[in-house]
Amino acid sequence: MQTTSTILMIEPICFGYNEQTAENNYFQQNDNAQSSEIQANALKEFQNMTQLLHKAGVKVIVVEDSAEPRTPDSIFPNNWISFHDGGFIAVYPMFAPNRRQERRVEVVNAVVNQGFTIKEIFDFSAQENEGKFLEGTGSMVFDRVNRRAYAALSERTNEDVLLDFCEKFDYTPVIFNAMQTFEGKRLPVYHTNVVMSVGDKFAVVCLQSIDNEKERNLLKNSLLETQKEIIEISEAQMHNFAGNMLEIENTKGEKIIALSQTAYNSLNNNQLQTLEKYGTLLPIAIPTIEKYGGGSVRCMMAEVFCN
Repeated sequence: MQTTSTILMIEPICFGYNEQTAENNYFQQNDNAQSSEIQANALKEFQNMTQLLHKAGVKVIVVEDSAEPRTPDSIFPNNWISFHDGGFIAVYPMFAPNRRQERRVEVVNAVVNQGFTIKEIFDFSAQENEGKFLEGTGSMVFDRVNRRAYAALSERTNEDVLLDFCEKFDYTPVIFNAMQTFEGKRLPVYHTNVVMSVGDKFAVVCLQSIDNEKERNLLKNSLLETQKEIIEISEAQMHNFAGNMLEIENTKGEKIIALSQTAYNSLNNNQLQTLEKYGTLLPIAIPTIEKYGGGSVRCMMAEVFCN
């Protein structure tokens, strides 16, 4: 299945601007605001998001972050863990040293305690010792039905680890380079999931970010071959997190497309109408999390597919 009705989320304790991730995440902003204020606002946004998901009929497993060690990006668990059909889990190598501390057995136990069975854990984190990283469903956008893993190469998305993952989990990699203009330079986009989102029958993608025509056509053709309606977004819309949405479902099997209010506001009427053919849009306001964390709604949700 492409979508799930169970989501894992981590409630933040010390959310804030992370200098280690800002090295190559050009979506992050820092205005030297008080850390306590940033955390308080992020917590409100997080709690509002979980309430909206619950109200929509989505099952949300919430695990509170630990105070020590300090992990300012723990609100984005999809980067270090992914859950798959058949009871398989992948644990990933992370670029920023302070993000590696997010990997906690308590998080896995919380999923098990909800009745899910874990059969085997594939741990790729040792690749950090070789300076190779693959940050989960940030680095990879899955077409789970057609077994394709879309991946934009960057410092956070290493091709060797990607191919290793694809071999173990039986995915075909679709590899490309995605760029963004930052301070007058074309630089790699840090994560694939801000460039694109793949739903059951649609794909939102910033083709404009793929400068290489051959790679752009490869991606486009792969989506068309798998019968996805392509909803193209501009680079400006990508910077407003319009690519960082996620199709999920509620316990009744009704499709929901979760995205941030920032992303929703950036989309035009035609784009919104096309999306609405495939699910109920659920815009969620998380401006603090987007500003300081450089990630959006999709990054906050780790989908649980284990049986």
